[in-house]
Amino acid sequence: MFFDDLPVGYRFKTEARTLPLAEIVGFARRWDPQPFHTDPEAARDSPYGGIIASGFQTILTAFVLTLEANVWTEASMGSPGMDELRWLKPVYPGDTLHTEAEVLSSSPSQSRPDRGRTVIQYRVYNQVGEEVASYRATHILRRKTG
Repeated sequence: MFFDDLPVGYRFKTEARTLPLAEIVGFARRWDPQPFHTDPEAARDSPYGGIIASGFQTILTAFVLTLEANVWTEASMGSPGMDELRWLKPVYPGDTLHTEAEVLSSSPSQSRPDRGRTVIQYRVYNQVGEEVASYRATHILRRKTG
């Protein structure tokens, strides 16, 4: 889909992905080596009561699920950033995540007619429907030609 195919209010939902313990620990060892992400004993004594996924892994999982949904992927020309990133609940090994998205605003470029900016609100949910993270992203999307 292109910029022109994503009006304000358009919604989509991704497939789901389960985060296994080994993946959570492996990601954290490389990118977020805090004890409650990497050390089962230390994590047991943490406020979380066990290993939890890095918030960065949660957001990256949501992003990959969004790319795999292939809603705007073909039209993507990058992004100037994200706003209002929130980690709302811990993600535990075995949790299954999916993302739901809604287009909040859409404006064609005034200086480059081949593109527009689309702001999408993303909400990430676990297998029992609890919202675990959210963020708002601005996408630069190619417009339809001809």
